[in-house]
Amino acid sequence: MVRPAANQAHNQDLALRQRERARLLALRYGSYNSRDILAAAVNDIFPGRIAVVSSFGTESAVLLDLVAQVDRAIPVVFLETGKHFPETLAYRDNLIAHLGLTDVRSVAPAAEDLAWADADGTLWKRNPDLCCRLRKVLPLERALSGFSAWVNGRKRFQGGLRGQIQVFEASGGRIKVNPLAAWDPQQISTTFAERRLPPHPLEAAGYASIGCAPCTFKGGDGEGARSGRWQGREKTECGIHQAPW
Repeated sequence: MVRPAANQAHNQDLALRQRERARLLALRYGSYNSRDILAAAVNDIFPGRIAVVSSFGTESAVLLDLVAQVDRAIPVVFLETGKHFPETLAYRDNLIAHLGLTDVRSVAPAAEDLAWADADGTLWKRNPDLCCRLRKVLPLERALSGFSAWVNGRKRFQGGLRGQIQVFEASGGRIKVNPLAAWDPQQISTTFAERRLPPHPLEAAGYASIGCAPCTFKGGDGEGARSGRWQGREKTECGIHQAPW
């Protein structure tokens, strides 16, 4: 039997080693361009053990275009919360076809979780943190089982907890890869134009950052890249980047 103290020491040692590995990876690859960072992670560092996580939001096409350039068969996880805008689901299908992605996995929350906590579908109103945990955090944890690393599209200019992210960071027992960490809005806009990437259909309607429909609002000018998320609440993240996996 593993004693609690021994288990805690093991977890602390694992976390320490992962942080050191992330630091060394950042030193080794941090000066690479985003495509080469992604290619190194997929082909050299974590071959067969890395997935991409995408919300198929307003900026997602940039990262997914890099994925398609490196390997169209890289697993891409989409958290199908059951609360997305219809436009987001249509955009997901459009981007998959446009970029030729071959392994996009739409992951839904567990039916039993929703049955006990959100039978009427209004948990987002009563307890948004628990709603995100059941519809995003736990499904992603299950989806990433067997993977050593995952790629996401966070950027420092988005502010908040994202302002200091590194290209590689430790996340529990996995390494998180942020190849777009240093990008700015102009670089994103230029890439959309040069690569002829289709925009999210709700962007033209004034949505700067798009998540689940009940918790997404049109952001005001100058209010920040994620100002339309969980408007009126202190909440700024769904939790998948804070979970202690």
